[in-house]
Order: sequence, then structure tokens, then C-alpha cells
Amino acid sequence: MELQDKIAVITGAGRGIGRTIALAFAKEGANLVLASRSKDALEETQAMVEDLGCKALVVPTDIRNEDSVYNLAEQALGFFGRIDILVNNSGITGPTTPLWNISLADWEETFAVNVTGAYLCCRAFLPAMIEKRSGSIIMISSMTGKRPLFGRTPYAGSKLALVGIARTLAWEVGPYGIRVNVISPGAVEGERIKRVVREIAASQGISEDEALRQFTTNSPLGRIVPPEDIAAAAIFLASEKAASITGEDLNVSSGTVMY
Repeated sequence: MELQDKIAVITGAGRGIGRTIALAFAKEGANLVLASRSKDALEETQAMVEDLGCKALVVPTDIRNEDSVYNLAEQALGFFGRIDILVNNSGITGPTTPLWNISLADWEETFAVNVTGAYLCCRAFLPAMIEKRSGSIIMISSMTGKRPLFGRTPYAGSKLALVGIARTLAWEVGPYGIRVNVISPGAVEGERIKRVVREIAASQGISEDEALRQFTTNSPLGRIVPPEDIAAAAIFLASEKAASITGEDLNVSSGTVMY
């Protein structure tokens, strides 16, 4: 049990990668704080976690909102007394269209969720981690930003920003025994990638099969990534096995990105 009795906060835990990480953490013995905007989705995840024998606190949260994030931290620390792991998983895909067609509102919304939300969560939970002089923060970024993907400039910029934040933050909090790392997934199986494929196909005037091949052609393994592989990477980075790893950006992309 790699995470036995650890307390982990996971944003975007209502579905997709976030839910998969939550269930994987519970199987490794962690108790969880589940955050996202959808209470119903969070409660579904909560039931699954509790079926695995672990505790799960549901806190509906809008990570774009400072007060909402502080409420998340207050409830989490009040319920469990400490936080060992923060997984900044919440994110949105943003628009898929050439940059000159992107509205300022859509651009700012993408950065508000994907970047500012991670900043607010780190700022809210770091004082408690610093006080106990330990902790692990994991940013869920993306291979997009390291390689071109048509029409995805706001998503690419926001996700690559997390790498820079993590590397500098690792230096700031390292003296307190806190580690900060990034997971950069490739295309991950699920509803989100299906939606992105549809949008790319529409924006480029190509078939959905052709759009999907953009994610698999450059993969040595020739496949998209199961969400369980992202969760496995998160377990490793959160565990004592990664005690000497900080400031790292771990690609989990079926080899599509190797840098």
C-alpha cells in the first residue's frame, strides 16, 4: 500500500483522469478530498472510494474562485487535520480554432482554470505542508505545448505554463521537504479526447479517424494512453519511492513526446 493513511486532495475528481487517480489512490490506502464543480459527479466518485474502504470528503469547488479554493482548504484541513498530497488535475480543453479566431474570453477562461486554478490550490494548501515540512504536489499537464497541435494555442500555453511553475516552486518549497512534479499525459482514452478529435476534425475539414491519427502516428506504441497509466505515475510520484524526485516533468504519452 504505497499511500497508506496519506491524505490527498484531487481536483477535477468527478470524472475522467481525476476519478481514475482517486480510485487508484484509494486502492493504495489513501483517504481523499474530492473537488470539482459538479457535486453529483463527486458523490459518485465518493461512493466508489468508500467501497474500497477509504474515507472521501466531497467539497464542490470552483478553482477559478479564490474564496472557493480557500473553502476547500479549510474544509479539508478541518476534516483530516493535514494534507500530504495535492493533485492539481482540474483542467478544460478550451477552444479548438486558429489563434486569430479565439475570443479573449475563451483564452482567459482556459488560463483561469488550467493555470490560475493550480496556483490558487497550491497557495491555499502550501502553508499547512510547510508547517509539517513534508508534502507532494503533482501537476497534471499535457504533451500539448511540447509538440504542435492545430488550433490548440490556449490549451498548449496553459499546460506548458504548469511545467515552469512546478520547476520554480520545487526550488521554493524544497527546503521544507515538499516535492513538486508534473505528469504530461499524451492523448488519454475517454470522452475528452473524443471531443477534441471531433473539434479538430471539424476545424481542419478532415475525418475523425484522420484527426485521431494525429495522436497515434508519432507514437512508437501506436496507441493512446489508458487513464490508469496516468494514475500509476501519480501514485509513484506521490509515494516514498519518489522521495528524491522533484521538479520533474514525466511524460506518459506512449512515446509521442520524449522530452
